[in-house]
Amino acid sequence: MSIPMRVKMAPSGPEVSRMAYGLWRLMAVPGGAGVQQVLERIQTCLDHGITTFDHADIYGGYQCEAAFGAALRAHPGLRQKMELVTKCGIMLVNPARPHNRLKHYDYSRQHIVESVENSLRNLATDHIDVLLLHRPSPMLDPDEVAEALQQLVGQGKVRHLGVSNFTPSQFDMLASRLTVPLVTNQVELHPLRLEAFQDGTLDQCMRARISPMAWSPLAGGRLATGQGEAETRVRAVLAELARQYGADQEQLLLAWLLRHPSQIIPVVGTNRLERITSAAGALSLEMELQDWFAVWSAALGSEVP
Repeated sequence: MSIPMRVKMAPSGPEVSRMAYGLWRLMAVPGGAGVQQVLERIQTCLDHGITTFDHADIYGGYQCEAAFGAALRAHPGLRQKMELVTKCGIMLVNPARPHNRLKHYDYSRQHIVESVENSLRNLATDHIDVLLLHRPSPMLDPDEVAEALQQLVGQGKVRHLGVSNFTPSQFDMLASRLTVPLVTNQVELHPLRLEAFQDGTLDQCMRARISPMAWSPLAGGRLATGQGEAETRVRAVLAELARQYGADQEQLLLAWLLRHPSQIIPVVGTNRLERITSAAGALSLEMELQDWFAVWSAALGSEVP
């Protein structure tokens, strides 16, 4: 049975593709991230039902949004075929931001507004479909943040709001100040990073009927090449399942996330066109329940209690 290609991210949220394409490695495209190279990746995604594109202001040393936007300027009709997600809040030491003396977080009203304005210009669009706060900050003032976010929503520059890497309590704290709902929490999710399954993050998403987004769903390649005990155990299970399902191990890792009832949206970040096509193939897999637990048990190193 195939998995639906689209999902409502939240009851009052946007409709998005069941899988998203992450742009954090865009500047590493072989041959450079020129308009043609970016268009090839956009079109490959669209051809396979992946319409949601995940950005952040900092990606590629503050260059990825502009490279993507150059492609949209060349073919503006593509904007109506996609949903754009971007993030703000992390401040990197980078020549593009000479005033940053050290890595830190900034959720001042001024920075949030300026960051969105920059993203709109860079992405060649008049609105962001979903704006995420990139990382929780010990200095986040929820009242000031709520004021900035609600201003941007009221102006139509941002359609929906979410967070990334927030704990359930941090999510609730910010949500308590907003008059518009948060529609997602983007967190690291894969068999080597199980915390969100156990700390209430996914429970909270299901309670609110929002779809979490999963960054690094393939564990940054560690499940393919890592030599740790957990990597070795999971890889052995995936190899057996690959023979059973006639699929590759990356597809099975994505299918493992897609099988979860919270309707996880994996964010795939490869620059290789054939791997985008392969990743989309996971949408035609439905992992059997006991196979799901085989991966879970391998990740834990023991059977369930």
